[in-house]
Amino acid sequence: MARRKSIELPNIAHAAPIPMGSRIGNLVFSSGISGQDPDTGQLPDDPEVQARNLFRNIRHFMELAGGTPDDIIRVTLYLREERYREVLNREWVTMFPDPESRPARHALTLPLRGQVLFQAELVAVLE
Repeated sequence: MARRKSIELPNIAHAAPIPMGSRIGNLVFSSGISGQDPDTGQLPDDPEVQARNLFRNIRHFMELAGGTPDDIIRVTLYLREERYREVLNREWVTMFPDPESRPARHALTLPLRGQVLFQAELVAVLE
């Protein structure tokens, strides 16, 4: 049996042959998670809906990995444009409301493929 376990999100997959993330032991690393609608696999045009979906997908990814968002230790966020930072911050605070218990975070602005406005990569440590 493989020591490493791939993690996939239903209806959301990369075009390349890579998993959405991997787990070895109590360590979890994601690939790029976007704001695709988890029910349809479609990418909404609305930045607020994409941001909400992004954090919904992060939560579901962590459940599939065997944890919760409370296990996330670091998040790297990628934004298509700086003007979307506040939209992401609202969802960030919703998922991580306690300022004394938030993961480390770094946000970068860069060109993203297609209509993707946001993408996240995370590292988590499970109990």
